[in-house]
Amino acid sequence: MAGSSEEAPDYGRGVVIMDDWPGYDLNLFTYPQHYYGDLEYVLIPHGIIVDRTERLAKDIMKDIGYCDIMILCVLKGGYKFCVDLLEHLKNISRNADRFVSMKVDFIRLKSYKNDQSMGEMQIIGGNDLSTLAGKNVLIVEDVVGTGKTMRALLSSIEKYKPNMIKVASLLVKRTPRSDGFRPDYVGFEIPDLFVVGYALDYNEYFRDLNHICVINEHGKEKYQV
Repeated sequence: MAGSSEEAPDYGRGVVIMDDWPGYDLNLFTYPQHYYGDLEYVLIPHGIIVDRTERLAKDIMKDIGYCDIMILCVLKGGYKFCVDLLEHLKNISRNADRFVSMKVDFIRLKSYKNDQSMGEMQIIGGNDLSTLAGKNVLIVEDVVGTGKTMRALLSSIEKYKPNMIKVASLLVKRTPRSDGFRPDYVGFEIPDLFVVGYALDYNEYFRDLNHICVINEHGKEKYQV
């Protein structure tokens, strides 16, 4: 509100989930039986993810201005967020007064083993990043933690001189290890927790979980490699 002494909310942070947020009891939701006993609680229910993703799509189309978009999806954790975001973008485009071309390419970044960052990022695939030259690029990611992985990817892409690069991340973690990188579009800002579900995995498990949940110690031990 104009003239108000209260600090305006920072919408660039997305939906902020505080450190003391207790989450939702698992018994309030349905989830795969094979994960019973492996989770602490539901951090973000699936329906809230869907609604927030729709709003992000509106913000992206408003900012980019109905220009053609090259979407670079970071696999594997980002695929579900990317698919849902793309569907919302297409729905908005259908009602636009001009056709908006949306092409999708994929890249894999490997930076975790079990629940620990390995420190160095491995880029798998995306050998022909030169095709991004002169394009409006939207990178779609699942989680930004320290920011180092995304900075490394951006550095690789910028060599090919795209017209524009924007980053949309479903989650951003508040962590003291952060280098300060912030995506252009953020779904949720969350505590420094290892979360699974909605295609986010722990050693390839939990991708079939619709909600974003916090894994417990039993689950980590059960699926450790």
